[in-house]
Amino acid sequence: MGAVLERPQAPARHRLDAGAYYRMAEAGILSHPQRVELIEGDIFDMNPIDSSHAAVTRRLEQQFARAVADGIVLVSVQNPLRLDAYNEPQPDFVALPPRPDAYAASHPGAADALLLVEVSDSSLDHDRKTKLPVYARFGVPEVWIADLSGGAPSRFIGTPRKAAMPRLCG
Repeated sequence: MGAVLERPQAPARHRLDAGAYYRMAEAGILSHPQRVELIEGDIFDMNPIDSSHAAVTRRLEQQFARAVADGIVLVSVQNPLRLDAYNEPQPDFVALPPRPDAYAASHPGAADALLLVEVSDSSLDHDRKTKLPVYARFGVPEVWIADLSGGAPSRFIGTPRKAAMPRLCG
């Protein structure tokens, strides 16, 4: 009867790394058409893309079409951006420097991103409060948030600060 019961610890967060994230997808736990992102080791379910959201990403593709054709830039639409083992968001649009393998060897990272755009409607709060600080921490040089809910679009360079952005939302 000399055993002393230790006080239980508070529940701890279990962060998933990208390896576990991909194994879950391969096992069918994260199945299509479910859109998910890995942020800070947490899996976030993303909402389906509506027509206005898709239109903005199409306009961005159009704006960059000449630069893509000239081999100046490569665009990535709703594809993974590997920031570290615990962060692999899927931004709506990223302009990247071209690479001969088109990033087949590995997903692009923060250092590769020339411009990153998040198109936000119901995700505006999540994009501003969760994703933007992650992008800033990893050094994404320029982030735009296209606010489809009627607010002004935002542009952040380096550390987040508000500035102007071309009209892509209307």
